[in-house]
Order: sequence, then structure tokens, then C-alpha cells
Amino acid sequence: MKMKQVVLIIGLCLATTTAFAQRASVNGAERIAKNARGDFNEARNLIKGAIEHEETKDDPKTWFIAGQVEDAQFNAENTKLLLGQQPNEPVMYEALKNSLPFYVKAYELDQRPDDRGRVRPRYDKNIKGILGVNHIQYINGGSYWFNEGDYQKAFDFFEQYIEIANLPFMAGTNAAARDSNYMLIQYYAAMASTTLGNNELAIKTINRAKETPYNLHELLNWLSIEYGQLQDTLNLEKTFEEGFNAFPDSSFYMFNLVYLYISSDRNEKAIDMLNTAIAQNASNPDLYQALGSVYDRGLQDNEKAEANFLKAFELDPDNSDNLYNLGRIYYNQAINKLNEVNLITDPNEYNKEKEIVNSLFEKARPYFEKAHQLAPEEVEYMVGLRGIYYNLGLDNEFQEIDKKMENLYQ
Repeated sequence: MKMKQVVLIIGLCLATTTAFAQRASVNGAERIAKNARGDFNEARNLIKGAIEHEETKDDPKTWFIAGQVEDAQFNAENTKLLLGQQPNEPVMYEALKNSLPFYVKAYELDQRPDDRGRVRPRYDKNIKGILGVNHIQYINGGSYWFNEGDYQKAFDFFEQYIEIANLPFMAGTNAAARDSNYMLIQYYAAMASTTLGNNELAIKTINRAKETPYNLHELLNWLSIEYGQLQDTLNLEKTFEEGFNAFPDSSFYMFNLVYLYISSDRNEKAIDMLNTAIAQNASNPDLYQALGSVYDRGLQDNEKAEANFLKAFELDPDNSDNLYNLGRIYYNQAINKLNEVNLITDPNEYNKEKEIVNSLFEKARPYFEKAHQLAPEEVEYMVGLRGIYYNLGLDNEFQEIDKKMENLYQ
């Protein structure tokens, strides 16, 4: 026999031996997976080589057994939980998380046709059954990590729950149902995504949750925060508009939308929107407060601002924002008038005009005092009151409010 032939034969023997060894490793990992007290780390080491080896990496059994190893460790720990014992939950849920990509890959390889073009799957029923049984456990895993404060891991588990529900081969099973659990987990995935510092991911996840709107109000709130952080004013405005249309009684969307319109000098659009809303719900004080803000901040029309703030006050006399806005109208009028009066040199004329200034401060005073009573920690209310008391010469009241303000900054 020639030397080249000898070398070739030896090479073939080595390749065959190595492939045989990898298949033996798969079988060894399978035996360990069937033993609840098996060494799962050893099983992982065995299967890892088979996953990487050319002869076994495309064998669906390799990937199926890799999933079985993880599933076996999960079940071993979960059994402790069922028996009232304390499982190692991080280990348990890590194994559950690791099992899914192995089963998905195994299913994919199991559907490939053989040399004759025939598809003869060996593991599809087992994979569907295991994922169907374990599906609810991905909620438990996400909840565990969420309560532990690891929102990335919680997000990963919620995503795996959603992934299983959307796997084409799980169609028609209970896991694919768009039930209350599915909606709830999309919501919690969105919630977790807002903690990860990835605006684009959060926007994608929140928009997905909106397709089955569970707690839409909060989803839109989160979405507006993400767009705001990106300074995406176009989508921010669309989100506020969607929120206002869906929840016309919500002051959050309304006031933010009004602010955007005012800041972009679209006061008439804000007025049209609010007048339409008032025509549909004339008893909502927030609508009048918002309309007053447009006339006040946007158009500097004190008369119309005052009229709308007064209407809001009539409908809700114990709302501190209403009280402050109304008091501020009179306070600003007093300050503007005071600036004019200070230019007067004639004493009689000065005293006459100063009485008008004082009457405006007195007009503002009860609104500021009640607003401060309702929200005693609000600095803006105290600043206004201090200015009123100072200009009216009310020394005792001035000293009292001044002391309160000093205490806030100590």
C-alpha cells in the first residue's frame, strides 16, 4: 500500500472517530438530562462540543438534547418549589431562558428535507409540548427578576413569552392565544423596556403593546417620555394628540399638547381644539384652564384669560392650579401697574394710582392664600404671597411666609 493511501485511511479513521465521539457526547448528555440529580454542567460541556462540531452541529438531536439539558435543570429546581422546598431560582430561570433558543433551532433543523426531499420530523411534537407546558413559566421568570430589580432579565423573559406565542409552529396551540396574559406581558415588557436606557427599544416595545391596548393611557405616557428624551417633537405631538383623542378628560395630554402649540406659535389651533372639546364637555374645568393659558401665555389677552380662569374656578374652586392662574392674572396686572406708578412724580397722582395697584394685589390675595392652603409646599404660591404681602405692607404676614420659604431651603 502506498504511503498516500495510508495517510488518507488514517485521516478518515480519525474523522470518523471524532464524529462518533461527538454523537456519544450527545447521548451522554441525554442520559444526564434524564436524571433529576445529574451533573447538568457536565451535560452542557458534552453538548457544547457537539454543537460546535461539523458532523453534529446540523443534527436536530444535538440541539434538542441541548434544550433537554436546560429543561431538566429547570424541572429539577421547579420540583423543589412544588414540594414546598426552596429552589435556586436564579439557576432555575437561567436554565429556562437558555432552553428556548435550543428548541427553536432543533425545530428548524428537524423540518429540513432529507436527501429524497422528504420531511420526517422527530422532535416537533415534543418541542411543541414542552414549550406549551413551560410557556407560563416565562411569566414567572420575568416576575421574579422584575421583583429583584433586574429589569434587563425581566424584559428578556417577557420577550421570550411573547416569542413563543408568535412562533409559527406554535400556531393553533394554547400558547399562541391572544388572551389576557398576552396583553399583560406585552404591557410589562414595555414597562421593563423604559428602564433600560434604550429609547428606540422602548418605543418599539411600547408601540407593540399598543396593538392590544392594555392600559393605553400609561403606554402613551411612557411613549411621550421616550420621544421627549429623543427631542422628537413630531412624534411627541402625535402621541399627545392620540392621548387627547383617546382620553379627552385627561389634563396630562391636553396641557402638554397646548404647551406644544403655544411654543410653536399655533395658538389658534390650540383654541380650536379646546373649543371643540368644550362643546362636547362644557363641565370640564381643565378645558377652561387650558384655554385660559393659551390666551394668557400665547396671546397675552388678559381679558379672555381671566374669563376662562374664572370659569374653571367656578367649576372647581378647590383646584390649586386654577386658583394660582387666576391670582397670577391680577398679580401681574398689579406689577405692571406698579411699574407705571413708580414713574409718577406728582404725590397726589401717585397716591391715587397706587390705590389701584393695591386693589389688584388685594384681588389676587385670596386666590394665592387658598392655593397655598391647598398646596403649602408649592414655592410659586409662596413667592406670589410674599410679593403681595410686601406690596400691601402686611409685615406680620410677610415675615411668616418669608420664614416658611427659608425653612424650605435649610
